[in-house]
Amino acid sequence: GVWRQTRALLFKNCLIKCRTKKSSVQEVLFPLFFLFWLILMSMMHPHRKYGEVANTNLGTLDTSLLVNFVIGYTPPTRVAREIMKKVAFDNFEDGLITEEYLSEEELQEASASKPSNFVGVVFTGATSYQLRFPDSVAMSSIYTESR
Repeated sequence: GVWRQTRALLFKNCLIKCRTKKSSVQEVLFPLFFLFWLILMSMMHPHRKYGEVANTNLGTLDTSLLVNFVIGYTPPTRVAREIMKKVAFDNFEDGLITEEYLSEEELQEASASKPSNFVGVVFTGATSYQLRFPDSVAMSSIYTESR
């Protein structure tokens, strides 16, 4: 019954493997080659580890750099509006402009049209957010997934 059919199938597969040695060797060696290649590539580009930065006083902020600076944010919720109003008016007297966008796509389009003085803020929760910079800003390799 079943045992005889299984044994015949195994014998048939062994005969096929013995008769097609080239493809059998390729089935074993190609995965090993790709594994070696992946290990070699990971050794050529090792993961960089950055140490902690100590808390230091950075001094006062030069607000002249922020003249006509635009901060766009989305989604336009009540909490987001309050946070952005606090950022714009409590910390800076003039020169900081906040704009709200209905979707993240609109925020990206605005970022493309004014890349030199625009930063986007995407609120993912009540108090959590992600910053969106134009492509011309040099990004750290640590935080690329939050971009």
